[in-house]
Amino acid sequence: MLQVTQTSQCTVFTCSYVNDKSATVCLTCRSCLSNSPFFMHRVFISNLQKEIEKQTGYRSSRKRRSESQYDYEVYHTLEEIQSWMFVINRTHPDLVDMFSIGKSYEGKPLYVLQLGKRSRPHKKAVWIDCGVHAREWIGPAFCQWFVKEAINSYQYDSVMRRLLNQLNFYVMPVFNVDGYQFSWTTDRFWRKTRSKNHKFHCRGVDANRNWKVKWCDEGASFHPCDDTYCGPFPESEPEVKAVAKFLRKHKKRIKAYISIHAYAQMLLYPYSYKYATIPNFDCVESAAHNAVTALYSAYGVKYRYGPASTTLYVSSGSSIDWAYRNGIPYAFAFELRDTGHFGFLLPESLINPTCTETMRAVKAIALGLLKKCETDRSRFPYI
Repeated sequence: MLQVTQTSQCTVFTCSYVNDKSATVCLTCRSCLSNSPFFMHRVFISNLQKEIEKQTGYRSSRKRRSESQYDYEVYHTLEEIQSWMFVINRTHPDLVDMFSIGKSYEGKPLYVLQLGKRSRPHKKAVWIDCGVHAREWIGPAFCQWFVKEAINSYQYDSVMRRLLNQLNFYVMPVFNVDGYQFSWTTDRFWRKTRSKNHKFHCRGVDANRNWKVKWCDEGASFHPCDDTYCGPFPESEPEVKAVAKFLRKHKKRIKAYISIHAYAQMLLYPYSYKYATIPNFDCVESAAHNAVTALYSAYGVKYRYGPASTTLYVSSGSSIDWAYRNGIPYAFAFELRDTGHFGFLLPESLINPTCTETMRAVKAIALGLLKKCETDRSRFPYI
């Protein structure tokens, strides 16, 4: 039986195996174990295997054949998500355009959906990616929810209509396609990509430590077996390289970068790699405040917000720091529900409320882009 316990400093998953395969799900905080011979703990999930099977097991009730039957309140496999993307693209040609920006390490296409009314050329744009870390399944669930809500509410929601008329949204439901598939088939708690390392048997790179900004400094690891392994060099991962290339190409139009993660209930912005204030802090802080206020209005769920380095922890080579450094003035990383009880195994019953409240936050950020916020442009975006 697998168990989840929590100490005063961290969450600890006891070592075991998933579905009789040799895939470990041991996620321990070494300082917790090494600094004290004993520590207080309590059990959060008494049978982790059972919780995993609830989300990965076959359910005849899962609807996947058509858009009208697609169930947005369950987690979907990569195959299901990509099939859904094709359906959305085919059935909404006036609002949706689907394209690939490259291929993953294992050769899977990296699909992106562009949402927006073709009303004018050179519109401002927002980038949203989900599933950078494979085990954070609520991320891809939100990206699908966002697309569904944007399309379905266009006719009757004046705010959404205004957003899609004046902005383009680039939505990447699954960034780390190889890792996400692996988290379904083999190891539910897999985090990294699936690239091979020629010197070690360990596979994968942390796709949020692989960006070319203070690469492999504090908060990242040079060891291929660590979950925060930064890779052999910046943009070594084809997934990161493909997204970075696309963002560079369109950076004049992309005004906001949003990356969806889990879990912690936080809204983070640069800097991740150092304790310093960004040049346009007032504008970004105001946008973050408006976003978490909008989120709170749904169900009263509280999010902390602030610079990633001080609000969460210091990390180098992150996507939000890279986006900011490359001229995207609003770069955010959401850490969705919860704060540790279910962790990466957020129940499907919480998909709806989590996505509903996050939708309000993302809409608030997007609306802010339609207004002018004064900042010291002589200093932006230097880091």
